[in-house]
Amino acid sequence: MKERLRILLVEDDHRLARLTRDYLELQGFEVLIEARGDTAPERILTENPDLLILDLMLPGQDGHAVCRAVRSKYHGPILILTAREDDMEQVVGLELGADDFVKKPIQPRVLLARIRALLRRVENNISSNNSNEIPLHQPEQTIHFGELRICRSSHVAFMDNEPIELTTTEFELLCFLAANAGKILVREEIFSALRGIDYDGLDRSIDITISRLRKKLEIDPSEPKRIKTIWRQGYLFVKDAW
Repeated sequence: MKERLRILLVEDDHRLARLTRDYLELQGFEVLIEARGDTAPERILTENPDLLILDLMLPGQDGHAVCRAVRSKYHGPILILTAREDDMEQVVGLELGADDFVKKPIQPRVLLARIRALLRRVENNISSNNSNEIPLHQPEQTIHFGELRICRSSHVAFMDNEPIELTTTEFELLCFLAANAGKILVREEIFSALRGIDYDGLDRSIDITISRLRKKLEIDPSEPKRIKTIWRQGYLFVKDAW
């Protein structure tokens, strides 16, 4: 019998936590619940779940502090819950290493789709790293654009041989843009490729991550030459700008 994947839900709304647990357990997951932010880091590192769902508004300490405390030691995907509309919540969360966001009130099917997409990304990364051969349908494992070097197998990017500090989401987006260099990519296409689900028309995480990448890769992020915005079309990774 296949072992169920474990999810740790850090949520202080007891009713919401129970409803979420019941729904996800019907979908085949094992769900653990933690109600406090100040005790969450120890619980996360002890349980080492396959996926962490983390609310931002918690007693003891907030979700951002929890994410900061565990990100370097916990290597599973982190899905953040937020009731706020402010884009800065996503900016801070992405900077701290969160992998995705779901806004409250939670639609169970949306939550399930995000969870499955994150777990597929983890499974694909493990399969890629454990493989001794590069599948024929996969792009080459190291991409060069002038002084930029992207190593897919080791999940590291370098500029002038200096490593660039990138979150998982930033690295995956950079890989996708680079693999489609010279092609205008619409937001919906990028979102679907990275998340494995359709774009809902509201999520700003792609735009935020593009902004973060520009700050790390562009000489002048306010006047991007390497990752351009094509008005009313999408984003363009420029081949000869490196």
